[in-house]
Amino acid sequence: MLSSTAPLSVRSFAPAGAPSGPPVLLVHGFTSDGATDWLATGWPQALNAAGRTVVVPDLRGHGDSPAPSDPGQATPTAMVDDMIAALDGAATVDVIGYSLGARLAWELPHRAGLTVRRMVLGGLSPVEPFGAVDLDAVRAHLDGAPAPADGPSAMITAMVTAPGLDSRALTTCIEGLREEPFEPTTFDLPTLFVAGAADPMTAGLGELAALIPGAAVVEVPGDHLGALRSNEFRSAALDFLAVPEH
Repeated sequence: MLSSTAPLSVRSFAPAGAPSGPPVLLVHGFTSDGATDWLATGWPQALNAAGRTVVVPDLRGHGDSPAPSDPGQATPTAMVDDMIAALDGAATVDVIGYSLGARLAWELPHRAGLTVRRMVLGGLSPVEPFGAVDLDAVRAHLDGAPAPADGPSAMITAMVTAPGLDSRALTTCIEGLREEPFEPTTFDLPTLFVAGAADPMTAGLGELAALIPGAAVVEVPGDHLGALRSNEFRSAALDFLAVPEH
């Protein structure tokens, strides 16, 4: 078993020739992993074809990365620290984050020593997604109690108990993430927001995007999962990242 303080599982993909820009960090969503959100949908291949190096970590408690031993290892601050460590010293990056990955990516421009050139934020909820979850009821269900009936808690229970997932590690992640609720502060860099046309989680995204000078918002087909897998999302992101530095 991996130590809870071990580094994240990270996959890297290099282009055939010289890179055409900084590496691209791909950050997956809650209860998913890098292979599911990015590799299975062809993102590394598409970015490599565009001349980009790609870095795909599994967040702590997800995929092949170690589970957090306590909530302090799963706060947004700790998870962003992990993401920066996954970059292996890269000083400038482009970032594509989806859902929880987008929420965490929001913190990267505020970190000293790292320059985010351009950022794509997909499937981002403008409100803290875990605040209304009855975590005690979720954990009680893991011990055999009935599943919670309220909407947010029932949804999260279904997510963390899906086959193949470490349910207790994911509840620890929720506890850590709730220690630092999403309170977006502005930054100034080219940013593209992407929302599925049938994704209720992104309701109000335009108001969030208004915090970022010059940000663009693109609507693509699909619900929360469908938007991530849409060709339109990938094309919009590739076009946005292809803009050269001035």
